[in-house]
Amino acid sequence: MSILIGVMGDSGAGKSTSIRNLDHTKTFYIDADRKGLPFKGWRKKYNKENKNYIQSSDIQEIEKLLAIIDKNPAYSNIEAVIIDTINACMLDQEMSRMKEKNYDKWIDLAQDVYELLSKSLVLRPNLFIILMAHVEDIQDDGSHSYRIQTSGRKLQKIKLESKMTTVLFAKAQAGKYYFETQSNFSTAKSPMGLFDTQQIDNDLNYVLTKYKEYESDFPFMPEVKKENNK
Repeated sequence: MSILIGVMGDSGAGKSTSIRNLDHTKTFYIDADRKGLPFKGWRKKYNKENKNYIQSSDIQEIEKLLAIIDKNPAYSNIEAVIIDTINACMLDQEMSRMKEKNYDKWIDLAQDVYELLSKSLVLRPNLFIILMAHVEDIQDDGSHSYRIQTSGRKLQKIKLESKMTTVLFAKAQAGKYYFETQSNFSTAKSPMGLFDTQQIDNDLNYVLTKYKEYESDFPFMPEVKKENNK
């Protein structure tokens, strides 16, 4: 069973920035927003020649790609797939069917997103699927809470976070980027004992390393197991 992680946050909060320290030889980046990565030298790391980069917001195309990465030996080195962002996938499908006046388009969108998340959970056990997402500010009697932004009421009922093992809330304050790992007026969450603090560095490499230590029964890299057995 693969691990599905959500990284939510406002634009500019550091969602994509958190990719900077990942090993690009073990990472596949799906650029649904088609805007590239916000750090120097990313084009040399993520490109078609390295077979770790694609621009696509087509949910069914992404599903097919995940199936290939899961089963094809040519992608056995990949341990993390980034979809940046799931909102671009939803919005592009919504806009492409805007002229349709029936309700079917919303049902189809909800079903497509639900199937993408469901299939992301049943891939090989040493694979992380990381969904980048924008947040929605829910105001109620003057209070604020934050959740992953979705398109249509059907997806609100599904609650995308319920399909995810971990949801990190990316924030930026005074020039510093960080993740919140537990609920603080938001849907952020993480397994008990995975992190020592409610705030951690904005670094997905750190997050995956902590998971590798936490999930000792997973067939992760030998060097990680050696470090743990010292």
